[in-house]
Amino acid sequence: MHGPAMSGWLLMALCALTGGYCLLRTRAGTGEERRTARAEALMGFGMAAMAVPAAVVAPPAWAWAVYAALFGVAALRALWFSRRSGHHLHHLVGSSAMVYMAVSMAGPGAAAHGGHGSHTMAAAGGVPLLTGLLLVYYAAYVLRSGARLIPVAATATGGGVAAGGGVAAGGGVAAGGPVAAGPAPGGWAGRPELALACRLTMGISMFAMLLTL
Repeated sequence: MHGPAMSGWLLMALCALTGGYCLLRTRAGTGEERRTARAEALMGFGMAAMAVPAAVVAPPAWAWAVYAALFGVAALRALWFSRRSGHHLHHLVGSSAMVYMAVSMAGPGAAAHGGHGSHTMAAAGGVPLLTGLLLVYYAAYVLRSGARLIPVAATATGGGVAAGGGVAAGGGVAAGGPVAAGPAPGGWAGRPELALACRLTMGISMFAMLLTL
């Protein structure tokens, strides 16, 4: 589906690893944290499946309808849970972007060039304005997430950090602040900086996939 086969396989592996870690996170945390982790795991695995190079493994025509239906349901779910947490609005944008890419790939232009590897997404096209808006959104999201991963020098007491954000006492991430390195409850699955790194990875991957439209 994406560019040269090597870059497609690398993107697929990266998204699959990210989805696997998000799946690990579903075993720990509060109910809201587990819901978020499930949504991110679905996104990671879905992106991994879409990143498989078409020149190597060409998906059947009905696969794009399955992607669109699956992420359409995920978008409705994210919209429902956005009443409780604003982060689900990001999931809504991501799921909607997956539906958009699946519909673009299901178009007649993509079907006519289905076996041409690097030309598949270019043939699929899409709505330039919508693609541009999504690219701007994900560029801003990647920059913001990257900034939050920059370590800060803070004196921690009892698992918290000084004013300015970072890791909260319960292992969560304080709004608007960088993530401070340090132990978190729940082992690897409970580290907020790793969860943020996974979101950053998926944001970069989504940006790369949208660039090929």
